Amino acid sequence: MPSAGLQPDAATLLALLEAARERTLDYAARVPDSQWLGPYLKIVNPPLWELGHVAWFQEHWCLRYRPDDTRGGTLAKPMMANADALYNSAIVPHVERWKLPLPAPDQTLRYLRDVLDAVRARIEREGATEHLRYFAQLALFHEEMHNEAFDYTCQTLGYAEKNTQLKQIVTDDLLTGDAAVAGGRFVLGAAPENGFVFDNEKWGHEVEVRPFYMARTAVTYGEFAAFVDDGGYTRRDLWCDDGWRWREAVNATAPLYWQKQGGDWCIKRFDQWSPMEANAAVIHVNWFEASAYCRWAKRRLPAEAEWEFAAATAPGSVLHKRRYPWGDALPTPAHANLYGGAGRTVNVNAHAAGDSAWGVRQLFGNAWEWTADWFNAYPSFVRDPYKEYSEPWFGNHKVLRGGCHATRACLLRNTWRNFYTPDRRDVLAGFRTCALD
Repeated sequence: MPSAGLQPDAATLLALLEAARERTLDYAARVPDSQWLGPYLKIVNPPLWELGHVAWFQEHWCLRYRPDDTRGGTLAKPMMANADALYNSAIVPHVERWKLPLPAPDQTLRYLRDVLDAVRARIEREGATEHLRYFAQLALFHEEMHNEAFDYTCQTLGYAEKNTQLKQIVTDDLLTGDAAVAGGRFVLGAAPENGFVFDNEKWGHEVEVRPFYMARTAVTYGEFAAFVDDGGYTRRDLWCDDGWRWREAVNATAPLYWQKQGGDWCIKRFDQWSPMEANAAVIHVNWFEASAYCRWAKRRLPAEAEWEFAAATAPGSVLHKRRYPWGDALPTPAHANLYGGAGRTVNVNAHAAGDSAWGVRQLFGNAWEWTADWFNAYPSFVRDPYKEYSEPWFGNHKVLRGGCHATRACLLRNTWRNFYTPDRRDVLAGFRTCALD
């Protein structure tokens, strides 16, 4: 499929918007008739509300927002009556979303269709102007992030798995050990010429990265199982204070979706249990679990700057940053396990074409990777019109990098920062380690 690139034209924008909507409707088709609201959970939204929110967000920014007055934008009337009160996540508390007088599923799907039709008509009429290109991409990336959330919502609620064809390109070069990364001064974050970026990537600023050793591959299910089987969840000395309090509060004795069957670990994927794939990248572990594993292995999580350095620079050329770990060529299935591929994590030795210049594999795709750092503003942070995206979460979330198997390639670039609270293990997150010294 096309990539958003740096300055996508009208045809590319339309193709990306259509592809995102196809994925959204595919999720809607998976929702059982009796589960449009589903149970109240703090970690998911009601499916019916979330679908309407996707349509509302696209309409709000692509059709209604006019940044032409001092109040921050004059809004046209919504296409659906009471849409702001129903779907504006900034003013509708999470717990209230199950109680709202939401339109029926067929009306919600019609709202999705009508909004996209109107956006399509505007792009065809006006072309990819600077204003419309920015907000069409904002809506596109917002929808694709929700589509990723739909994936782990299906996992959380135990919906049936969508049929996917396992696609992985495994090479004979079985990677072990660490890549030696020289470090140096480099620019962490995005530059204005990088095209669309979120406000938390603004702006690039020089930092000093000391030499470090990073694992060439992410931690696998088999490696994490060794930690579990060695009593990792019972040893207080391996856990930070907040992590141990979390572990005791939820009585965690193994990762979410793990179960011993006949003495062997099995993993639940959506509504089915299957034998553990020992060499696949582990997911559904939170920051506390990743940190405890690192102490057990006498390792540590990478700093955010180390992760970006390993992904974006090359030996002898640390000032020139690549857009992707392998260079500037657009992502293909050979480079990474991204959406449209396996539908799960694959062998950590797969996708050698995506190696970084330092010899680190799968920095993109497979699993989001926890870093050591709290999510905070860069020194020259610039708030964007969608002000709720980043600023409310500074200081209480951890940074993740790299994308996962449910992430669309058009979202990714080496400077993109994801963020979750350290207790979240429903999301598609794993990790890789660095040497202590």
